[in-house]
Amino acid sequence: MNRSKDAAAERSKETGADFLQLDAAEAPPGGLTDWLTGRLREAVADGRLPAGSRLPASRVLAAELGVSRGVVTDAYGRLAEAGQLAGRGRGGTVVVALAGAAAPVLATPALSAAVPPAAVPPAAVPPARPAPALFRADPDPEVFDHLRGTPARIDLTPGVPDLAAFPRAAWLRAERAVLDGLAAADLGYGDVRGAPALRQAVAHWLARNRGVRADPDEVLVVAGTAQALALLGRALGRVGITEVAVEDPGSLGARQHLAHWLAATPPVPVDGEGIRVDALRATGAPAVLLTPAHQYPTGVVLGGERRRELLRWAADGGLVIEDDYDAEHRYDRAPVPALRAELPDRVCYAGSISKLLAPALRTGWLLVPAPLRAAVLDAKRFADLGNPVLPQLVLARLMESGELDRHLRLLRRSHRRRRDAVIAAIRTHLPTATVHGAAAGLHLMLTLPEELGCSDTELATAALARGVKVQPLSWHARLPYPPGLVLGYAAVPPGAITEGVAVLGELVRRAGFSPPRRSGAPAGGRRRTR
Repeated sequence: MNRSKDAAAERSKETGADFLQLDAAEAPPGGLTDWLTGRLREAVADGRLPAGSRLPASRVLAAELGVSRGVVTDAYGRLAEAGQLAGRGRGGTVVVALAGAAAPVLATPALSAAVPPAAVPPAAVPPARPAPALFRADPDPEVFDHLRGTPARIDLTPGVPDLAAFPRAAWLRAERAVLDGLAAADLGYGDVRGAPALRQAVAHWLARNRGVRADPDEVLVVAGTAQALALLGRALGRVGITEVAVEDPGSLGARQHLAHWLAATPPVPVDGEGIRVDALRATGAPAVLLTPAHQYPTGVVLGGERRRELLRWAADGGLVIEDDYDAEHRYDRAPVPALRAELPDRVCYAGSISKLLAPALRTGWLLVPAPLRAAVLDAKRFADLGNPVLPQLVLARLMESGELDRHLRLLRRSHRRRRDAVIAAIRTHLPTATVHGAAAGLHLMLTLPEELGCSDTELATAALARGVKVQPLSWHARLPYPPGLVLGYAAVPPGAITEGVAVLGELVRRAGFSPPRRSGAPAGGRRRTR
């Protein structure tokens, strides 16, 4: 048996591997691991192993090369530590970043100069889609498609819940029960407003979770908040409203959806109490898009007096579009009722299960005042004739059975731990940052010192080159605002969160900012959470 193994090893050494035409005979004596690591790094750098490509299993490559498996796992491990590879469980080991990209893709001299020359291998070249083109100051409508399609070792982009926690078993049970009770006629075209069972379940859900009383006939099932904004944009145009004010900073994605259908989206500043209603009045806009329960991205909750002032503005003729963004995810406070609960005749209300179950389900709901209902329904009818019925019926069963409530309780505990992890990591690795917002939602916003020495888009570029994906705050702000980042934490384990924030801290230090000393205060500055 040993002789047959030796013979197989000898044949492997003679033929080498098909993968990258590797030949272990080229390695210097005692330098197999260094040789393999270097060859893999070169292949990543010159594009033979592009981002997203999968490497052979360590056992397979070791057998082909006729070397011990430890040589291959050590080489993979070195590149993983450098942020160039990542293990994906059953998905194998994949390329996630350009070899040595930390230096060549940085547009900021302060960051580039701080990278030791030895860290950049001679063979390194720019990637096919360089990070600076992704994180530019004027992102185009396709930017989120590109961002989602760009692999990263640690993905801290906001807007995604813990997808690994999706209740697969409960969903399958509900799906089987729905199919067992489904008549043949139920497989035909459904009601364009949505399945009656889901509209009723949504009405019950909103009543017990958001304080909104609505008749099921008022509920329109849509393909997420994105479609809700598109339908409203078309319907508002038909009644002569071509301008909707938006929060600033506020969601770039939501603003892009509205801007596609409307003539103008004037920015209105947000402070620690939420949107400034005096500035809203000054714009003269007849409508405004808000995230009052947990403002995106600042995380502030609309204050009581500011809320009353806003409702007075609406009662005087203004129209509010309420995006109830991640309102279910709260960790240290009682729920704030939706604005729709207080002034239904002047509030369009949009919600979805994207932050509760999964964005892939593309399911949400929209409630609009009676004068707009026909125009919005027409827009939905001519968009798609209604959402797929089967997922609606499954979701309705989860809502009415209590399974969705149980899932939400589990998520709150998990997300709270991850938020605690990102706060602790920022305290350790980014002590000069200021964390904003309430303990709620799936993201937090941090601002950095004005003396940072680089823009937040350049910082995001540098982070991506190290395998850490974040969003620059400047994407979401058109009015003057400090540099900052928006970090999502719900879909990332605590250990990876800490590692990702440590990379950000290292890049901020490289950018040349060192906080001033204050009398009686240690070097490193102070951090404020509000």
